[in-house]
Amino acid sequence: MFGRARAHREFRKAQRAGHALLHTMQSHPGFQPPAPTADQAPDPAAEAVVPDFLPPDLRVPSRQEVEGLMMRWQQPLVIDGEVRSCPECGAYRDWIIFSMCDDTIHLRCRAGHTTPEPRLDPVWFNRNSGPVDHFHPTLDEGLRHLGH
Repeated sequence: MFGRARAHREFRKAQRAGHALLHTMQSHPGFQPPAPTADQAPDPAAEAVVPDFLPPDLRVPSRQEVEGLMMRWQQPLVIDGEVRSCPECGAYRDWIIFSMCDDTIHLRCRAGHTTPEPRLDPVWFNRNSGPVDHFHPTLDEGLRHLGH
């Protein structure tokens, strides 16, 4: 055990000395880094610039480019210990929940009544919704997709 610790200490000492020598060489005004050898030459195919961006047909709109997100909530919606019901028709399940760009949440019942819900926020929506799987150009197409 002691022999290994001594060897490790000597290795670290030699490593620090090598780093100091390298730093001294690189800071010398006449230092030129060595040219790469044939086996280290860069591959011309690797030098071709490949953009990090997806092609336009594979890109999805950003959060700022859509008016909002929606998800279906079939079970009763319980907020602060009370079951939320529609103020117009009394429905208490099968909601469409909208998270709008202005950080408001709106609920839509099966009958089509829409009401804001100030007790919910986009953080709650993001925590309870799944990943975005479809983008729809109109509200009606999104509602049809969700079965409303």
